[in-house]
Amino acid sequence: MKPSIKLKNASVEFPIFDAKSRSFKTQMANLARGVISQSNHNYITVKSLNNITLELHEGDKLGLIGNNGAGKSTLLKLLAGIYQPTQGTIERKGKIVPLLDIALGMDDDSTGYQNIYLRGLLLGMTPREIDEKIIDIAEFTELGDYLNLPIRTYSMGMRIRLAFAISTSVDPDVLLLDEVIGTGDAAFLAKAQKRFEELKSRAKIIVLSSHDNAVIKNSCNKVLWLEGGHIKMFGDPESVINSYLSHVHV
Repeated sequence: MKPSIKLKNASVEFPIFDAKSRSFKTQMANLARGVISQSNHNYITVKSLNNITLELHEGDKLGLIGNNGAGKSTLLKLLAGIYQPTQGTIERKGKIVPLLDIALGMDDDSTGYQNIYLRGLLLGMTPREIDEKIIDIAEFTELGDYLNLPIRTYSMGMRIRLAFAISTSVDPDVLLLDEVIGTGDAAFLAKAQKRFEELKSRAKIIVLSSHDNAVIKNSCNKVLWLEGGHIKMFGDPESVINSYLSHVHV
């Protein structure tokens, strides 16, 4: 089965049940922008994504651009299955691995080795896969005997190394990334970048959100520009990024 993602007229909106304290003036201003609306049940809803139609197939590497609040993170969570569309449909095929928070699922009181299993299982790896990769993960971290200690004893740089090593050991069909993963100290950067490129090469579909246009141009063959939850423009990286930059400068 070839991996694919298909969205048809997909929208995601969130109810705000404590919005009565909002001023009438603020509500009217947001209604005019089409971001906030009044529901039939007399509470405010925020539509983070609005009527998104999109298809991704094997070989697609999609970059997401847009200002803060444009809907990029919401779209990634929709693709990951964290959110479901409140309108429209989404169809996913293949193993989807979201690296939206590389430290998600790690436990402070468990050892480094135990956290390799915890985080690995959360990323969809089987116990057998983890057993096959645990030596490689441990060697990549360069943490040595620290892997036998609870990670609450780790520095932030050590935590990032461990989380990064686990997250980049997966074999995804669809890889979802929210910004390029940080790796801590500079000495680790070149090694981490190579491993990250190897991860991207294993994925059959990539969706990457980044504020760094150079990263988008180097990593993607398609770009989606979101604005206010709508698709503003979709196409090749050069055209879409140039149009976006012209819009921002204006």
